[in-house]
Amino acid sequence: MGRKGKWEYFRVIYGRYGKADRKAKREMLNEFCLTTGYHRKYAIRILNGPAPGKRRDRPVRKRGQSYGHELLSVLTSVWEAAGYPWSVRLKALLPAWMPWIRKRFKLNPKIEKQLLAISPRQMDRRLAVKKNQQRRRIYGRTKPGYLLKHHIPVKTDSWDVKSPGFTEVDLVSHSGNSGAGEFGYSLNITDIQTTWTETRALLGKGQTAVQQALDEIAGMLPFQLLGLDSDNGSEFINWHLQAWCERQQIQLTRGRPYKKDDNAHIEQKNWTHVRKLLGWERYDTQNAVEAMNDLYRRELRLWLNLYLPSVKLLKKVRVGSKLRRVYDGAKTPFERVVASKQGDTAQLTILKELRRSLDPFQLVIDRKLERIYRLANRRLSPKAQEKIETSQAKQVRSGRRKGCGKDARFASLEIPSGFPLSHSRNNNKRSPVTYQMARRGSLGLHF
Repeated sequence: MGRKGKWEYFRVIYGRYGKADRKAKREMLNEFCLTTGYHRKYAIRILNGPAPGKRRDRPVRKRGQSYGHELLSVLTSVWEAAGYPWSVRLKALLPAWMPWIRKRFKLNPKIEKQLLAISPRQMDRRLAVKKNQQRRRIYGRTKPGYLLKHHIPVKTDSWDVKSPGFTEVDLVSHSGNSGAGEFGYSLNITDIQTTWTETRALLGKGQTAVQQALDEIAGMLPFQLLGLDSDNGSEFINWHLQAWCERQQIQLTRGRPYKKDDNAHIEQKNWTHVRKLLGWERYDTQNAVEAMNDLYRRELRLWLNLYLPSVKLLKKVRVGSKLRRVYDGAKTPFERVVASKQGDTAQLTILKELRRSLDPFQLVIDRKLERIYRLANRRLSPKAQEKIETSQAKQVRSGRRKGCGKDARFASLEIPSGFPLSHSRNNNKRSPVTYQMARRGSLGLHF
């Protein structure tokens, strides 16, 4: 019996079934199930349900709005000021930032209670549109080194350290669209146990300059540097760095060639701590490198290590065909150093006082980033090249070429605006969150 026949049979038996007694209903139900092939429980449900052709009007379930525009505006501002962290990290930093949030946005008790109660999943849903506007791509430029490879052991196992000091290191290229000539690099180093990160800018990637930058970073860390794990670039695989590590009693290891996952921790920091802020512009002057170091040594290291929590992967659990990742609670790198009880007491005391006294909304990060952007070489930056190529393509389609003779000089001057600030809503308007901080030299923090 087809669907149409079953429907007609149902319409005929429905009225008789409702008027029949208990014994008759049992017989009719047996016949109905035998004829249509329906399950007995399903047959009972439709025979006792609404009449054929009539559906029961179900009330539409409407959920009231839990969070208003005022709360979402505050949440968005804090998310932007914190550098667009993941929702779990954003949830963790709200209580620590609350004294300054309360002061800046003049929260009433109801909004403050909702801000502390909103879940990470709800944050993801409410910030989804703005998150799609922050997507960028990453590329790097490194040259593999072959010297001393047989002297430096390859580390292929996963990190299982219980104390701070074992780190991964890498260079981030600021070459723009051209690898010719000398340009800036950001030397990035992150601790595996505490996620503490330090960065320094270099002009070129000479072996001596890399070793000196690492020596400076080792003196700034609030714990002893015990190990360095790098890729196979010649800036790390050289006699200078190996001799320095032996003098400092630092373990030097390297990853496998062409295996970026061996240095997954630092590859993530290359994006969040460098690319996300400085973009892909070309910086090839000493002034630009000094401006970058002025930011790296002062406000940026304090903002990232004292105020922004992060999560660490604890384990992976296989559930059927899916891999479930289990993370620990979100903590700042400073909190992890304190919890390890292996940090330098003098430096931790200074950092604790800075964390208590400085306002994370008042750090002059945006102002210094704008200064760095102005020092970029626009002619060899990605956006300038894209605009020139687009302009040339349009001229070819229109039958006019503007890149020959005298016009070549003017075509080369078509330079667009700089890379958009990750802390600003657009290039022309400043964000309401301004990062202004007075340097506190009296506390004795040596930058």
